[in-house]
Formats: sequence, C-alpha cells, structure tokens
Amino acid sequence: MNKMNFLSQELNVVVTAGASGIGKTIAQAYKNEGCRVHICDISDESISSFKSEESDIFVQKTDVSVYSEVKSFFTNVAQQVNSVDVLVNCAGVAGPTANLQNVDPGDWDRTIAVNLNGMFYSLKAAIPLLQKSQQPSIINIASSASFFGFPLRSPYTAAKWAVIGLTKTLAMELGGEGIRVNAICPGSVSGNRIDQVIKADALEQGKSVKEIKELYVKQVSMKTFVEPEDVANLALFLTSDYGRYISGQAIGLDGHTEGLSNSL
Repeated sequence: MNKMNFLSQELNVVVTAGASGIGKTIAQAYKNEGCRVHICDISDESISSFKSEESDIFVQKTDVSVYSEVKSFFTNVAQQVNSVDVLVNCAGVAGPTANLQNVDPGDWDRTIAVNLNGMFYSLKAAIPLLQKSQQPSIINIASSASFFGFPLRSPYTAAKWAVIGLTKTLAMELGGEGIRVNAICPGSVSGNRIDQVIKADALEQGKSVKEIKELYVKQVSMKTFVEPEDVANLALFLTSDYGRYISGQAIGLDGHTEGLSNSL
C-alpha cells in the first residue's frame, strides 16, 4: 500500500486490541497512511512484540471490560493529541464453543463484557475527543455472525448482533454532529484466532479440523476466507473522504456468507 493512498490528511487514530490480529493490521495500515496511531491491548506478549516492531505507536495495556482502565487509556491519549479522528473498536473474544445449556455463566459474562461492554466503554470515553475532530468517524468491528444464528456460539453471536443495534443507534445520535458510525462485519478472517475457533468447533462436534474448515468455506459463496488487510482497507475507505456520507451501516466483508451452520 502506498502512503496516503486512501487518506488526504493525517488523522489521530485509536485502535482497541491493536497489538495483534486484525487490530494490528488496521493500526499498521493507518500508520502507513501517515496517521498518528494509539492502541491498547490486554496481552503482555502481544504488546511486547508490537513495541519491538512499531516503537513510534503509543501502546497501553488495557482490559476493555474494565471501565477505569479504558478511561485511563483515553486520558493518556488526550494528553498527546487534542482530538481523536478515528476510533476502531476491534477488541473481542471468541467466547465458548458449546450448546447454550452447556455454556458456563462466567464464560457468557466474559464474552459480553469484552465484546459489548468494552465497546460501550470505549465509545463513552472517546466521544468527547471525537467531538473535537473535523473528520470524526467510528468503526465497530462486528461479524458475519451479526446477521445469522451461529450454533455453538450463542454468547459471541448475541454480542455481535447487539453491536449492530449499537452502531445504528449511535449513528442517529451523533449524525447531527458530523460523526459517522459504521460496523464492519468480517466473515472468517485468516489467522490464529479463526484457527483456534475451528479447533474448538471440531473438538465439540467430534470432527476433524479439516472437516470444520471445509464447512466454513462451504458456507461462503466465494469459497474463501478474507484477509486482515481486507478489513484494514475497508476501514481506511470508510474513514476517508470517499466514505464521507456512509454512516449507520453494517457492511459485510465475507465473500457473501450464505448462512451459518454446524453441519456439513
């Protein structure tokens, strides 16, 4: 990607869970566009690795499910920049793989706490900084599971459906202030996270990893996973001048998922 390929100006960007996976790719994409990027993450290992690669990006260890930690992160961001132009809510966990009646309440609570409450906490802390921006935009990372039922993944699916309602409501609340709010809904994104999800699904169903991966691919019209770079490129587009009138949208990025099932 060439520098300034999408963006016409430098932006102040915040990415939650930005030290690994999709979040890392998004953070690096904005940096490559000349933006000032700030990230948080919960993993010491990921943070250490990220710092060794990106020493000029601000990083703070943060559990997004704890409001005091989120407030501390954004307070420190505000000490470095006067406003935030882009917030990318990327923090999330896969949650348990089990039928609903077998889901442990603690696992349910943790999934909702990170995937939904953490997004609320980040939005609440970031909006005052976004209100100071001349080009404010929010991107919430949802999922293709935001559109379908997803057997064995009820906590994750419930949270991701809620993200769409949150996105559309916030777009209505903030639209008059020029703050755009959209959700990107990726399907299966290549990387360690989907590999772990597939392994857990295979174990729960007593099938091979190969069988489950074939099932995931079969459910997509284009018969493929997407790449983290695809998510980053869509984020750049939505926060650029090209996306200036796009708001309140839940945009699928999945090669067209036809439906989610746990049966081959």
